[in-house]
Amino acid sequence: MADISKVKITVLKKMDSKDVLGELMPGTSGDFNSKCILWDEGREFIVQEDGKMPDGFCSWAWHDIHRDLTVLQFGGNFPWLKESGKGYTCCTDGLRPVIFKLERVK
Repeated sequence: MADISKVKITVLKKMDSKDVLGELMPGTSGDFNSKCILWDEGREFIVQEDGKMPDGFCSWAWHDIHRDLTVLQFGGNFPWLKESGKGYTCCTDGLRPVIFKLERVK
């Protein structure tokens, strides 16, 4: 059986919709939040060896980053990064994306 690692997820950056679309905000209402409201930058989550989504993590973001997370859990690396055991990924919210750093925990 393959060794399975824990992975630490860090919220690196919450992008503002203006970073993505400029001042053009089609289809949004007056109560639209321009940044993700679920968590703060710097918040960390640990994914255990069982691979289950951590409590409090957004299920939509989980679905988006799960592929990259799985690579690190099973010992893989991303050849375009100099450091092994790390990755960078994001949720696919087109108006309020969140950038995550993934790190294999030994």
